[in-house]
Amino acid sequence: MKANRQNVKRREHNRELRSKLRTGLKAVRKSLDDKNVEGAKAALKTLQSLVDKMATKGIIHKNTASRLKSRLSTRASK
Repeated sequence: MKANRQNVKRREHNRELRSKLRTGLKAVRKSLDDKNVEGAKAALKTLQSLVDKMATKGIIHKNTASRLKSRLSTRASK
């Protein structure tokens, strides 16, 4: 009973965070595709913070977070 309520609450919270992650990824990629360097750097900074928080809380694996940040920062530096 209580465990089920907790699972529902946690699931909803995790879904919101994953949605923010996907939205942030789209924003960074769109900025990079449009050659908007300043916008991409700003979006990347906020996205890296979000990714770190998600990895700390166990929503995504720490290696996945590291890989995401590495690939995006490499792409942004070119």
